[in-house]
Amino acid sequence: MPTLTNTISPQGDAPAVIVPGSPAVPLSYSQLHEQIGSFQQRLAALGIAAADAVSIALPNTLPFIVSFLAVAAQRAIAAPLNPAYKQAEFEFYIDDIKSKLVIVPRGAAKEDAPAVKAARTFGAAVAEVWAEGPQVRLELVVKGALGARAAPVATAEDEDVALVLHTSGTTGRPKAVPLTHRNLTRTMENIKNTYQLTPADRTYLVMPLFHVHGLLAGFLAPLRSGGTVIVPPRFSASTFWRDFTAHGANWYTAVPTIHQILLKSPLPNPVPKIRFIRSCSSPLSPTTFHALEAALKAPVLEAYAMTEAAHQMTSNPLPPAVRKPGTVGLGQGVEVAILDDHGNPLPQGKEGEICIRGENVTKGYINNPAANASSFTAQGFFRTGDQGKKDEDGYVIITGRIKELINRGGEKISPIEVDNAISAHPAVAEAVSFAVDSELYGQEVAAAVVLKEGQKADQHELAKWVEQRLAKFKIPTKWYFTEHMPKTATGKIQRRIVAEEMAKREKVRAKL
Repeated sequence: MPTLTNTISPQGDAPAVIVPGSPAVPLSYSQLHEQIGSFQQRLAALGIAAADAVSIALPNTLPFIVSFLAVAAQRAIAAPLNPAYKQAEFEFYIDDIKSKLVIVPRGAAKEDAPAVKAARTFGAAVAEVWAEGPQVRLELVVKGALGARAAPVATAEDEDVALVLHTSGTTGRPKAVPLTHRNLTRTMENIKNTYQLTPADRTYLVMPLFHVHGLLAGFLAPLRSGGTVIVPPRFSASTFWRDFTAHGANWYTAVPTIHQILLKSPLPNPVPKIRFIRSCSSPLSPTTFHALEAALKAPVLEAYAMTEAAHQMTSNPLPPAVRKPGTVGLGQGVEVAILDDHGNPLPQGKEGEICIRGENVTKGYINNPAANASSFTAQGFFRTGDQGKKDEDGYVIITGRIKELINRGGEKISPIEVDNAISAHPAVAEAVSFAVDSELYGQEVAAAVVLKEGQKADQHELAKWVEQRLAKFKIPTKWYFTEHMPKTATGKIQRRIVAEEMAKREKVRAKL
């Protein structure tokens, strides 16, 4: 029966987790299992039982790791939250899944931190956690609605919901995605197989653990393989290479934004031997792909993932198999189909909606029958909302979010295609295209651009550049230049947010 704790490799004294520092704190596999068991007993003593929701508002730390795995082991539901949320955001998520307990860092209650205030609002209990070396401690600081009775120490089952995450809500209210132990362990196995992970591999975690990318690809999958995860509290370009090299890491997974930051930062000399670099959660431009491979002398493998699929769905394969920039590779342990609006398969090379089916896919959103009805086909395929196609070798090419496609007088334009054309200009660091209203065409193409430091280019130069690469109707008619591209907490670019931010700036300028 695959569950999170029994899927983590029993590697004994081999290092499972290393927390960098002076000194660094290593945790062996046997110590990790011991800490999970001890923490689970404490949760049971508090009365946390099967199907109870536990919100975890912690940074990337040993307490997060042990809390998350112990909650899941107790048959409860772990709900990681961004610790930087404001009170109103915590209130939404705590209320949405009716959290019984909120886990926060030591001292949060005394500070009356936003997560603590939100917990009090809905009568949830609050427990503080902290690490003493390899030991993780827990103390109840707000009893909330917890009863006086302890719960029995439980044994998780594969169909128990282990994790609830919310979608980013690009089209409305965030949807709660329940993921079972089976969903998660299937993805862990898929990722392990895709990248041929072994106990000899060490990864440096740069993605937040409250995000499915960091939790599954950056943390749980390596533990499934018996490898080691180096866990700093946050990503910092100034310490990345120092810690990466000192602790013998040989791969990492990140969003394109982090790859670009590392490319702009001084590289170590010599560059450490890297087995592969994984990119996911946002489109990787071919320009960044080639720059990464040239700078770090390692194959770059772009993958495609969603929260509803417990992260990974497709990936480019390791050498000697072919990796194709501009594609997200092949299905990995899942069935990938390109379907039309009625759920019928489309011919090879024809664009349609990318749909998936597999053991890693959620069975449906929580308390959202309308979303469930529109998100699954009669054949059990999950509709990703992404438009794409398969090339002659079956590699998936994403051409855009269906709701983000730009409809200029009936011509459907992929914003990703425009992004890549602009990003190929030597002066451009980032480019995001999106639709703006047009009286004549309904919509036209606009683009927000961040230039590389010390580089210059204006809209006329960039428009001419794009004109050499794309049809005339795809050339942006409105250009915005900005020093920083608006992003989510995980470094993800959402076109809607970029479009709204650029429109706000334009209104402000118009008033001046």
